This record gives sequence, C-alpha cells and structure tokens, in this order.
Amino acid sequence: MNKKTLVFGASLKPQRYSNMAIKRLVSNQIEVIAFGLRKGEVAGVEIDTELLPYKDVHSVTLYLNPTRQQEYYDYIVSLKPSRVIFNPGTENIELYSILKANNIAFEVACTLVLLSTNQY
Repeated sequence: MNKKTLVFGASLKPQRYSNMAIKRLVSNQIEVIAFGLRKGEVAGVEIDTELLPYKDVHSVTLYLNPTRQQEYYDYIVSLKPSRVIFNPGTENIELYSILKANNIAFEVACTLVLLSTNQY
C-alpha cells in the first residue's frame, strides 16, 4: 500500500529532522511530497512553498511548532489524510481536537523511529 506522505515544515538543512525524514521515506520507497518556507530539493523531492491541493495523502508528518501550525489547520483537514504524525516538539492539543472532529487519526511519534522500527 502506498503511504504517500506530506512532510510539513520541510527544511533544506541536512541537520533538520524534516530533512532526514524526507531522505528516509524516499529510501523506503514511500512517495513523498514536501511543504516548507524555502524552495529547493531534498533527495529528489521538490519542496513546495505554496499550499497545493495534493490528492491521496496518506500521512502528514508535522515539523512545525504548535504556534506555527495554527494557520494550516484548515489546509491539513482539507487534505483528508489517513493520519497526522506529531513529531517531538509539534504536539498540539488544539489540533488533536480538530482532527478528532474530522475523523482523522493522529499519533504522537517520531517518523524516523517509526521507519527504523518498521512501524510506519
């Protein structure tokens, strides 16, 4: 099953976890799309700087702190992902409620750990 993943808060900086996640997802043959503040490319994945109406997104993996997430609530819900992953530092009770109200699953986990333990 394809678990097309949107890395939300993607960074061009190699030391950032979002950057590592893109590389790890790609190496696991998972289709990756990415949104960030700077255009560029990581592991062959273009980072989009505008919110596009992506289709068939299975997972949204967040790399934005809760305050920065607020302006994107409606957008994330509009993608109708199967789940949203809150990586360390992105935990957000307000967004959990919104996702719950829209029947979107979420987990507080680390994408890198999920991938390395085959739980992705």
